[in-house]
Amino acid sequence: MIARVQPLPVRLERVPVLLEQDGAALDQIGVLQHETLGDRVTEELRSLLIAGRLAPGEKLSLRRVAEALGVSMMPVREAVSRLAADRALEVLPGRAVRVPVLTLAQFRELTRLRLVIEGFAAEEAARVASPEHIVRIAGHDADFRQAASADPPDSAGAVAANRDLHFALYEAAGMPSLIEMIERLWLKAGPILNLDMRDEPRRLQGGSAMQAHARLLDAVRRRDAAGARAALEDDITGAAAHIEDTGQLRA
Repeated sequence: MIARVQPLPVRLERVPVLLEQDGAALDQIGVLQHETLGDRVTEELRSLLIAGRLAPGEKLSLRRVAEALGVSMMPVREAVSRLAADRALEVLPGRAVRVPVLTLAQFRELTRLRLVIEGFAAEEAARVASPEHIVRIAGHDADFRQAASADPPDSAGAVAANRDLHFALYEAAGMPSLIEMIERLWLKAGPILNLDMRDEPRRLQGGSAMQAHARLLDAVRRRDAAGARAALEDDITGAAAHIEDTGQLRA
């Protein structure tokens, strides 16, 4: 189901104009910077995918997306085309659109890539994270614990807090290009986390993710790069093992 959001306004930002006393100010007017509706819709759908709010196999109605975002069909089609090119969405016969269902081999490849790239990000974050970054990570850890410990567990809240915690950690590494790489991985990883946290919310109360997050936060606070990487890897591999156990990945 597509979350209801406010209609998207078109933003036009003007490049600053340098005024001159000789009346040649018009010569200094820059080109208007234009963020299209297609860009905005793409970002909204990317956010839903990365945050795990869309599940593998879930079909999207383009008309429903357009209504939810308050836009016409054209920018929605543009956004879907972009995300399909990134293999974050797939267009089926009859132009139906759905979130891909990974094969077991694809999922294992994705997990290996995440361990390498996100593990490196965890190491770097432990080395250079500012006090403000650490406070932010700790806040998301607290949100995750609260959602996971609720009765019944707040699986949607846990998925969102898990995403926020991970990206607060990666942003602490201070490498924008690294964030871009991780976001591309999470376009595929986000939905699959539904199988770990949403389908069996009671598993959250088992505490494996909470323990890994606690170790991760402690390692970052102690500037222990190796410890941060180990905790992050345990978090990823623990979730991956459970997802494989669900039997919902294609052979």
